[in-house]
Amino acid sequence: MAALPENPIELYYWPTPNGWKISIMLEECGLPYTVKSVNIGKGDQFSREFLAISPNAKMPAIVDPAGPDGAPISVFESGAILQYLGRKAGKFYPEEERARVEVEQWLFWQMAGLGPIAGQTHHFRIYAPEPIPYAVDRFTNETNRLYGVLDKRLSDRDFLAGDYSIADMATYPWAKMWQRQGQDIAQFPHVQRWLEAISARPAVQRGVAVNAADRKLNDMTDPAVRSVLFGQRAR
Repeated sequence: MAALPENPIELYYWPTPNGWKISIMLEECGLPYTVKSVNIGKGDQFSREFLAISPNAKMPAIVDPAGPDGAPISVFESGAILQYLGRKAGKFYPEEERARVEVEQWLFWQMAGLGPIAGQTHHFRIYAPEPIPYAVDRFTNETNRLYGVLDKRLSDRDFLAGDYSIADMATYPWAKMWQRQGQDIAQFPHVQRWLEAISARPAVQRGVAVNAADRKLNDMTDPAVRSVLFGQRAR
């Protein structure tokens, strides 16, 4: 195995939709990186060392030893990481202001809309200890509305902001899990076409494959795992 180039980016990661955003971007940009596993079911995200990098106790996060002016920098929050890597690599995040605004609108749409809503949909449809019909309907329906927004946006363009960008990389990992969200992808043909196009990209396939087997390490019926993931309060 060839040695990694000097000073690879450190990716603090677990194979979830938010983690995939960054592993996909790193693969698309061809930036050298090493993976630092953060087992969110075991509480690694609450370690003192990780909190120094990600104060919100959420992965992903990165440390770039060769940051601005050559000094190390850490970045948390997936949207901020995508923007940072886009600027660093000069890829998938345009410099021209109008084009950048187009990307940022859809990046933040995902960060504030599709990601959180789909996450709640996963929780109430899959992880809630007992069915709560109102919550299931509320979040499944809102996810459906957001898929409608996405489908309309993609009806006259290949990607969210015209060219393939960090907005697509942010949105794809959540949208590819439509089945878990109780959606019928056939109702959204433009989203389906877009998902197929992105899924065919070799860098995307490599990014999603990073540490994929780790998804089976945590037993989601284990009360200790559930407490770590779903029972946290202010510390």
